[in-house]
Amino acid sequence: MTGRGQARAGDLLELVRSGRATTRGALQQVTGLSRATVGQRLDRLFRAGWLREGAGGPVDSPLGGRPSITLEFDGEHAVVLAADLDTRHARAAVLTLTGEILAERSGVLLIEDGPDAVLGELGGWFAELLQKAGRPAESACGIGLAVPGPVDSETGRVVQPPMMPGWDGYDIRGRLSRAFGERTGTGTIPVLVDNDANLMAYGEQRTGYPDCSAFVLVKVSTGIGAGVVVGGSVFRGIDGGAGDIGHIRVGAEALCRCGSYGCLAAVASGGAVARRLAEAGVPAASGSDVRELLAAGHPEAVGLAREAGRRVGDVLATVVTLLNPGVLMIAGDLAGTPFLTGVRELLYQRALPRSTAHLDVVTSRLGERAGLVGAGALVVEYLYAPERVEERLSAMGV
Repeated sequence: MTGRGQARAGDLLELVRSGRATTRGALQQVTGLSRATVGQRLDRLFRAGWLREGAGGPVDSPLGGRPSITLEFDGEHAVVLAADLDTRHARAAVLTLTGEILAERSGVLLIEDGPDAVLGELGGWFAELLQKAGRPAESACGIGLAVPGPVDSETGRVVQPPMMPGWDGYDIRGRLSRAFGERTGTGTIPVLVDNDANLMAYGEQRTGYPDCSAFVLVKVSTGIGAGVVVGGSVFRGIDGGAGDIGHIRVGAEALCRCGSYGCLAAVASGGAVARRLAEAGVPAASGSDVRELLAAGHPEAVGLAREAGRRVGDVLATVVTLLNPGVLMIAGDLAGTPFLTGVRELLYQRALPRSTAHLDVVTSRLGERAGLVGAGALVVEYLYAPERVEERLSAMGV
């Protein structure tokens, strides 16, 4: 926020959204602005439809009087679109600005078909979902997209993704914005792109562990990746490469999809387990097939999942020692009891007791919706950041 006495309308909105100041009086106290100035800046937010008045709050004065009217962010004035791409299927949704899913669908969508075809199809999905949710296309304020590869957050382009042939350096933002416009007849729309594990971690941390200052999520599906949330923000590294633990070398001889030998993903991912099952005569081609076998209690799948968990747990001992998180969450196709048991065996054996004394090792709460919730939240935090609020209000003429 800008200095005391200089708070903008966007700063006031941020105070209300965060719950730090939810009455006119509280906003005056926190910002140092006069009553008239607070009123003027709130008026812009009311005219934009972004704020509304709630119920009266408690009376602070011992002399009584009328209760203060609370202010609320109006999460219904627009919707956000979100999609989570995996290598073989995708999930998409329409969400309110507060994260409630209004309409959702999933289906087969092959990442290997290339960005033009996949993003074009997603544009059609979004148009159908808006109709299902009963919302006009103009109510969509932005799109968030989770992809299974490293992303440069400045450009929204994936960087040398091992599991996304043909996507390297592609203009995802521009293509998805055009695809949505072509299917709905609207203009351009902001598109934000991030790695799937990052957005899963962001969604899970915000909804289930908001007070955890260091949160790690590990997604184990076709590949393996980690998302790290520190101080409420996704930690991406200098160019989006943070958390790519699937390509840490673990001394094995297996060939990874990235072209190197001995990567963790080559021996402990859902894809690796599926390959070993197929070699043993068990029909399995992907992490989702392994998930179904685990749900059915298939003994060989259970044994291999536990072994994979031990390999991942060995690597996570270093991750936990380095980051000292309060929560380590396991998500993805293998996130069940056998795999989690294997992780815990090696993690607690290899990591120092100091690093695990206050660590919770858990599985996903949001399940397959985690990436959608995180992608939606990413868009909302971007569009309603104080500096962007000022730009948007000026463009609206309010």
